[in-house]
Amino acid sequence: MKTVRLLYPDHVSGGLDTYYFGANLLQHILPPNPNQPIIRVNILPPDGKEKAVTNGIYAEDEVLAGIKDAQLKLEAERPDRIITIGGNCLVSLAPFDYLHGLYKNAGIIWIDAHPDVSTVNDGYPNAHAMVLGSLMGHGAAQLSAQMKNAEFKPDEILYVGLQPLHDYQEKFLNDAGVNYKVQDHDFVSDNEIRAFMNRFDRILVHFDIDALDERFFHSTYFANPALVGDGAGGGKMTMDKIGEVLKLITAGSDVVGLTIAEYLPFDEHRLHKMLSEISLFTE
Repeated sequence: MKTVRLLYPDHVSGGLDTYYFGANLLQHILPPNPNQPIIRVNILPPDGKEKAVTNGIYAEDEVLAGIKDAQLKLEAERPDRIITIGGNCLVSLAPFDYLHGLYKNAGIIWIDAHPDVSTVNDGYPNAHAMVLGSLMGHGAAQLSAQMKNAEFKPDEILYVGLQPLHDYQEKFLNDAGVNYKVQDHDFVSDNEIRAFMNRFDRILVHFDIDALDERFFHSTYFANPALVGDGAGGGKMTMDKIGEVLKLITAGSDVVGLTIAEYLPFDEHRLHKMLSEISLFTE
């Protein structure tokens, strides 16, 4: 099977320059494997300029351009498996849609503190909060319109690490018929994960770094007290727990897609910017 690493440093969909830096750093953190070539999505570097909200989405043109470039790269490479290196959560849209075209009977395990089912009418314009709803055909019409394959069905989604919801998110999930569990006290069990995986020939995994508890892992959105996002809270999982879940999934199913998203190494980014102002490094 051909496996590629899709480097997709989308930052505008999350509204933070550090997403771009984080994705480019994350490619070096992943275990090296010369058999998994890195395919880079053409994302313009941060320019410090404020973007407009158009049709309910911040930097809509740039968001859509990234999706289209990712699609072109995947169509050219024709991989069987994709490891997506984000960037923010929006980066799962193109590879998961592509893989759904290859594997019809595929389920999504969404490891995240948040449901990512916001719509353009919910008052939060950053597209990373809309991605899973859009993969289901309901988040943002202009995002779903980019998809080339069937929408994912509500019963093809399993949340791991999900934290308390906004009212509009709860209404969306209930109306759509997604079977979910808020996991602020107990996570979904191993048996529940196995039962979900056993229903599908292939599994796609979306791992949002903010599923991790910011008290113990600091390269996450909620470790930065200056950020408020849409008012949601951070995750409750430890790295050991995430590791156990990922091992369970990869050992017990055929994982053809894995996204790692929302890696925000704020300290490292600040260090990079500070050193960039030193002439010795730049002259």
